[in-house]
Amino acid sequence: MRLLHVICSTDPQSGGPIEAVRRISEVLLRDGHEVQTVSLESRDEAAQRDLPFPVVGVGRGIGRYGYNPALTRWLAQHAHEFDVAVLHGLWNYSSLGAWRALRSQPTAYFIFAHGMMDPWFRDAYPLKHALKQAYWRLGEGRVLRDAKAVLFTCEEEKLRARGVFHGFQYTERIARLGTSEPDGDPAAQMAAFYAAMPALMGRRFLLFIGRIHPKKGCDHLIEALAGEAPQLPPDLDLVMAGPDETGWVPALQATARRFGIAERVHWPGMLQGETKWGAFRSADALVLPSHQENFGFVVAEAMACGTPVLISDKVNIWREVEAAYGGLVEPDTVEGARSLIRRFVALPKDERGRMAQNARQGFLLYFQAGAAAREFARVIEAR
Repeated sequence: MRLLHVICSTDPQSGGPIEAVRRISEVLLRDGHEVQTVSLESRDEAAQRDLPFPVVGVGRGIGRYGYNPALTRWLAQHAHEFDVAVLHGLWNYSSLGAWRALRSQPTAYFIFAHGMMDPWFRDAYPLKHALKQAYWRLGEGRVLRDAKAVLFTCEEEKLRARGVFHGFQYTERIARLGTSEPDGDPAAQMAAFYAAMPALMGRRFLLFIGRIHPKKGCDHLIEALAGEAPQLPPDLDLVMAGPDETGWVPALQATARRFGIAERVHWPGMLQGETKWGAFRSADALVLPSHQENFGFVVAEAMACGTPVLISDKVNIWREVEAAYGGLVEPDTVEGARSLIRRFVALPKDERGRMAQNARQGFLLYFQAGAAAREFARVIEAR
């Protein structure tokens, strides 16, 4: 199969869509498929990405939407070279620009929603939602209507998307995502983490890893730690690792100071490679109290390392986590985050050990990259 991914950005800091492209493609390439990506980036930006497949950058578009008709022209010229195209994400020109070219081509296309139709966005940003609904009727809805299928990563995401936008019908398919086994030596990875974060040597910690963004519930997590601090072991800290997309970190740090827990909250920025895997392996648990999380690669990655996960019920794979008993699930509120911390810390040591083992088994059962990518291939090959 010759597969083309169409995406706005291949920057690893842009979040889940490019991580999904990477994980799917690593497996498909090993299985003998051909993979290429085209993006709304400059040629130089595309050339700098550390990806296992070629990336064509057609140039940055105008504004945050990224309007650039060069994408449509490139696809009109090259779509025939591929058996199928998969568009990743909504609400930027990569989807509409691809539709403008592909609707008149024999090359079939699918679109991965990547959680961008979740009702949380409607409820949190009603004015933005009204604008999106207008744009849905003008353009985006047609992209989904004409796709062979709209791909959702799990049943929860598919159900939550229904009825959020009105005006066009589309075909639904489930195409699970997964992540790879962590490579490398665990001891070396942990050493790399502690070399980067020497203040944590000899201390326990809960790990948040992801974009520092309001939808991730970072403020709730700081407040929850502060509320539980008097009952917590004195050597238990919180690591808030990830890029600061919106300039929110100073305000969160001020909140931690106001609650008197600033010395227990660490801000290493984005962790990558050995240091990231070392953080997963060294943490007592991953904690992700998101208000909306389509899949949560970090959840699967933590479970792959045998690290329990403490998540909200707005992380769409919460049912799988709960079924595996690889972690704990609570609502996406301050009290929910407090309960996650309180319940986990109260577990006996041997129970936390069993939960860690269950996390690893849950990863193998639900989130292993090979099985998920091959299921994805079966879905799009059955077009």
